[in-house]
Amino acid sequence: MTPQAAPTAKIEQEWIRDLASKNRRIDGRAPSDYREITIETGTIEKANGSARVTLGKTKILVGVKLELGAPFPDTPNEGVLTVNAELTPIAHSSFELGPPGENAIELARVVDRNLRESKAIDLKELCIEPGKRVFIVFVDVYVLDHDGNLVDASTYGALAALLKCRMPECEIRDGEIVYSGSFRPLPMRNYPVPVTFAKIGRTLIVDPCLKEEEVMSTRLTIGVDKEDCVCAMQKGGMGTLEVHEVTAAVEAAILKSGEIRKLIMEAAC
Repeated sequence: MTPQAAPTAKIEQEWIRDLASKNRRIDGRAPSDYREITIETGTIEKANGSARVTLGKTKILVGVKLELGAPFPDTPNEGVLTVNAELTPIAHSSFELGPPGENAIELARVVDRNLRESKAIDLKELCIEPGKRVFIVFVDVYVLDHDGNLVDASTYGALAALLKCRMPECEIRDGEIVYSGSFRPLPMRNYPVPVTFAKIGRTLIVDPCLKEEEVMSTRLTIGVDKEDCVCAMQKGGMGTLEVHEVTAAVEAAILKSGEIRKLIMEAAC
């Protein structure tokens, strides 16, 4: 998910690798440190839920919209969750306008996997008329500024926006949808939080910035639910990870996810 643009100069890449070998980083962080995270909710007035996330210099905007539609044939009594991501030139010079590219598709899939595999939303509660009408939850991720670790920032924004989302109360009367005019929160049942690691040389770091992503050999994202169980995992890059590295990453992800989940919940209150 690293853009193919003007790469970090070779001498700077070697410097980043050298720092990593000494458990240091170009911005002064320790290997286990995240950049500053800020989360604002209710940033899009016309959306059912929205959030803006800043992770260092990475900026993400997420909007949630609810619409009535038909369920999938194999799940007639469940609502539908769909996640889309948009990467535009305003976020990074390597991104282009047009249909979603490989990076946008991967980003949307990883955000979707964290939400879906953790069963974050009780989709059965979104059913209005089995087999005919359910609420479809559209989660749209817009990358405003890309400086690394889009997966974490986007998922934090998606979760905050969903927690802030309000769905209209309605019922079926004589075959017609009747809205009461009142709203209620989405039936959220879990709060997945991903933690992303990058491997540079033999060192694992969390929350890589863009320059670190350009020199990493491997990326590992671990999604952790509210029960401290791993609900999703995604590996990127051509490098390898040893068993003890994955074990250490899982343990670190469990600790970090709790801290970040608290920030998200506070922002959505």
